[in-house]
Amino acid sequence: MTNSLSLKHGLSIWCPQSSFVNRITPRSTSLPFSRSQRRNYIVSSSAFANENREFVIVGGGNAAGYAAKTFVEHGMADGKLCMVCKEAFAPYERPALTKAYLFPKDKKPARLPGFHTCVGSGGERQTPDWYKEQGIEMLYEDPVTGLDIEKQTLTTSSGKLLKYGALIISTGCTAMRFPEKIGGNLPGVHYVRDVADADSLISSLEKARKVVIVGGGYIGMEVAAAAVAWKLDTTIIFPEDNLLPRLFTPSLARRYEELYQENGVKFLKGSLIKNIEAGSDGHVAAVKLENGSTIEADTIIIGVGAKPAVQGFEAVGLDTKVGGIQVDGLFRTNVPGIFAIGDVAAFPLKIYDKIARVEHVDHARKSAQHCVKALLTAHTQTYDYLPYFYSRVFEYEGSARKVWWQFYGENVGEAIEVGNFDPKIATFWIDSGKLKGVFLESGSSEEFQLLPRLARSQPMVDKVKLQNASSVEEALEIAQSSLETPVAV
Repeated sequence: MTNSLSLKHGLSIWCPQSSFVNRITPRSTSLPFSRSQRRNYIVSSSAFANENREFVIVGGGNAAGYAAKTFVEHGMADGKLCMVCKEAFAPYERPALTKAYLFPKDKKPARLPGFHTCVGSGGERQTPDWYKEQGIEMLYEDPVTGLDIEKQTLTTSSGKLLKYGALIISTGCTAMRFPEKIGGNLPGVHYVRDVADADSLISSLEKARKVVIVGGGYIGMEVAAAAVAWKLDTTIIFPEDNLLPRLFTPSLARRYEELYQENGVKFLKGSLIKNIEAGSDGHVAAVKLENGSTIEADTIIIGVGAKPAVQGFEAVGLDTKVGGIQVDGLFRTNVPGIFAIGDVAAFPLKIYDKIARVEHVDHARKSAQHCVKALLTAHTQTYDYLPYFYSRVFEYEGSARKVWWQFYGENVGEAIEVGNFDPKIATFWIDSGKLKGVFLESGSSEEFQLLPRLARSQPMVDKVKLQNASSVEEALEIAQSSLETPVAV
């Protein structure tokens, strides 16, 4: 969810070099079994060693889970689809890891199988049994180690050789880590990207007294809110002047910083880490800053961004500016028969005419569905994504204020803030008279539904009227009226 889509700066435009259409004509299976017998045969991965797969998805994150769902919806999963996962779990709604998964036991934490895909979007829970029932071959804890484009084969860490008809790369991102030489791998230092990471962090939080979070983005804000539920001494350290600077204006950030401070969280802004220090037992004991000061800590969480997991797929074609694998508006790479979706895909952001890579669950879901639909049908409509970000913090039982905010569009131009943050606030970004982006916290369901309409339409809005609005409700009414009646500014 962190920072890959630059919300303030334009990204380079990449034009796909290939105009091919990667349409796969389904082949009939040669397995001499009935449907039910074939399903039982498929669930045993060893039975499929060195045999052809119609479709292979590499990765086990959100995008992979939603891609599998779309294959099932088109009747093209049973006996045809194989998923190669690095983790021991079926795909799950990853945002939970830095939200409800970190709640203490008395706050009703989220646990698997409760948040397998696709419950995050209101769909059926895709547990391991669901994949078996759908006849999908699952290779758990067996990541891909090699790709041969000419032979259309993948090699896994266990030595399996998989021949594919069409390949979907859904490898996501890996956390950016501090170097070992400055203490980045000390016991007690945590990075959160998967369930194993979150389990390790919970084990530390159960014994922790002083927590330091490095990074003031989504991860930092969400983990800090969870640490408050554990009643821990919590400090957030980041080099910028305010929280979430890629989205928040200084004024908006100040409101949230005050909320965190009311919950006991301390901030060290504009601070750089020199190194992480260990105690006599080898466990982390403190963070040393460049200015010479030291902050004690027995648990440290690093949330300074992520990088696309492209290792082994470089030959498919990478984007050198936004990172990730180059794809077109149907998620086709430069290699016929190979696609990339989710966090790892550098795709044309049609609405703003630029190339972007978006690390967010909403894009993971929608890119997966769009890609598989294009692969299996005559669908050729270009992906037209509207950037969307959200967060939920302090939403556990007993919290004085539960926070849920949403943002749609681009935060470019002049920002107009409306509301007193008790409990509601909104920010509108106006560029050359057009409404380009809108942020809302504590809105009603109807108000949240209005946001994407505004951001996609980019109506001309009377800036003075917005500035003079006495409430968030009035400001949203002004913006909504501009959808039907363009205003000259």
